[in-house]
Amino acid sequence: MSKVASNSPELDVNGLRQALRIAGGCTLGFALSKLMNWPNGIFFTVYPMLLLGMVPTLNRSIIRQFFASAAFSAFMVLIIQGLFSHVPVVMTLFAFSAFCFLFHKMSNGSAFLFGALGVVSLSIQLNFSSYIDQTSSIYPILLSNGLAIFMTVIIAAVMHAIFPDATARLPRPMPAKAKESIRHEVILCATVATLSFVVFQVLDLKDSISAQAASVLILFSLCWKAAGMAGWQRAIGTLIGCNAALLSQLFLYNHSDFLLFPVFILWILSFVFSRFHILGGGAPGIGFGVLTTFGILFGQSLGPGQDLIYSALYRFTSVSVAIVLSLCAIYIMHHFLNRFSVTRHHTFE
Repeated sequence: MSKVASNSPELDVNGLRQALRIAGGCTLGFALSKLMNWPNGIFFTVYPMLLLGMVPTLNRSIIRQFFASAAFSAFMVLIIQGLFSHVPVVMTLFAFSAFCFLFHKMSNGSAFLFGALGVVSLSIQLNFSSYIDQTSSIYPILLSNGLAIFMTVIIAAVMHAIFPDATARLPRPMPAKAKESIRHEVILCATVATLSFVVFQVLDLKDSISAQAASVLILFSLCWKAAGMAGWQRAIGTLIGCNAALLSQLFLYNHSDFLLFPVFILWILSFVFSRFHILGGGAPGIGFGVLTTFGILFGQSLGPGQDLIYSALYRFTSVSVAIVLSLCAIYIMHHFLNRFSVTRHHTFE
């Protein structure tokens, strides 16, 4: 028994404190959005997960990238939806150009966090704002996203102050990439992200924001070989996350109106699965997929008089379909781009 126990993975002190930061951050964001009755609770729940889960530290560079991603995505939404919503072809070209810029920042490593957060934020906001009728305005969505960004930075700073790292972390070295690989990754990811946006517009899938987010999140791996594993991990994470949400609904029963109950359950779930995320190296894998799954479900679907059962079942089905179709598109684009020497993907040098 002692031999088995000694081989089980354990969090170090830094890992434990990061798990506490993730759990406390997303729970605090969720609680504030419900107490203040702020719209689009998904922003306030998921953004702390992204900021505290994707990067284990908080410094000026990270904060600048986080704010810059919000400003860039808000500006592009104003341009794309505010000026060209009546011209679908031009709107699609602008969206593709914006995704190219963001994925280029991710691929060359100069501002990975800026690109990753910008892709998620732009994709979600474009999806939300595209279903606003002629009598409404896109500004409430932009203001809600901006407030969520601002609150997320404050929440992250508070979590780092309460649960600081015990020892300094060494920066991760970024592997060098050939220019052909960067072109390959940028064109591939931007094309698939744009196709996702177009498909969700054409089919009028306004209730499938989780599926669209999943189709974008698997692109964080940037290439076909890693995307296949990322898609599989995302599907497993979604399945586990949906089942965790269903289990939490059994505990909540019809008491979701009492905020303390969902807050406590969200903290427990996020702390447990943060451990798996950190033990996996902190990369967007199964643990991260579970976190964002029930984070989206809690932020988007849980409120007075609501439950998670239908949302969880629908989400797993839609996400599974979105992942399969996205992987097919990634596979086709990968082999197409590899036919040309200027966009042929190479292994890291």
